[in-house]
Amino acid sequence: MSTDLITALPKAELHLHIEGTLEPEMVFRLAARHGVKLAYDSVEALRAAYDFTDLQSFLDLYYAGADVLRDEQDFYDMTRAYLARAAADGVVHVEPFFDPQTHTARGIGFEVFMSGILRALADGEREYGISWRLILCFLRHLSADEAMATLEAALPWRASITAVGLDSSERGHPPSKFVAVFDRARALGLLSVAHAGEEGPPAYIVEALDLLHVRRIDHGVRCVEDAALVERLARERIPLTVCPLSNVKLRVFQRAADHNLKALLERGLCVTVNSDDPAYFGGYVGDNYRAMQQALGLSDAQIVQLARNSIEASFLDAAAKQRWLARITEVATAHGVATP
Repeated sequence: MSTDLITALPKAELHLHIEGTLEPEMVFRLAARHGVKLAYDSVEALRAAYDFTDLQSFLDLYYAGADVLRDEQDFYDMTRAYLARAAADGVVHVEPFFDPQTHTARGIGFEVFMSGILRALADGEREYGISWRLILCFLRHLSADEAMATLEAALPWRASITAVGLDSSERGHPPSKFVAVFDRARALGLLSVAHAGEEGPPAYIVEALDLLHVRRIDHGVRCVEDAALVERLARERIPLTVCPLSNVKLRVFQRAADHNLKALLERGLCVTVNSDDPAYFGGYVGDNYRAMQQALGLSDAQIVQLARNSIEASFLDAAAKQRWLARITEVATAHGVATP
């Protein structure tokens, strides 16, 4: 019953790197399309390389994989393929990240990747009914000046961008490095989120909240090392966009059974379940729900709560949130799950 419930529940995906949905099969198709020589001789060899020791070992392969993205159609095909997978998992709203600097550094301009991604999102909304908000992420291992230049370059596309975020290597790159950039984004009317507390310390979560004024924390699982921070996150209802399979794959937790998602949920935090970079980490959003259900013994009521949290934590307007929350209640009731 529960597996059916996971698929049936309307849910939002709020922590998803669109470049991280590039499955090995598509990497090879796009490489053939553009005559790109890959370091691996087969899909199987490339997938076997997805055995990471930490965040940096993943990022090295992630940036290499993105090199096959060359024209608008590539970005369209990648985004459209993700939306089909998301729809099959019962996702009704997505807020994908995209990394302009990964592409502009290769001479691929905004007009190329934005056109492809936006065309796919529009087609996906029409075909699957999946609404969306787009989040531009800055690569934190690069300079704040480069981030500011990226923000300025994005201005012609401002109407299609809802928020800015912060991703890439966390260690040694605190949120405080990007205060001026986030201040500028806020002045432009953009919302903000930031990766913090995955490999970085709880202090990075505090900086993201107090200095960058983020609305959500991406990951945030290391918050448990600071009791006062956990209390604050619960009290202020700050969403955490948790990515369980990613956390295990990158050795944040050694086993799914070690994950603190259930403990955070039981302490009243607004925890959400997401897939991060599903092509690399072995599962899309439904797979992440099921992995946590099986490893942690999540109840059906907790599964429903996670779906509710995803809608609550989204950047949808109040009316849309109420519609989806009502629908979640209907689905839960139909599956015999009592809701608050």
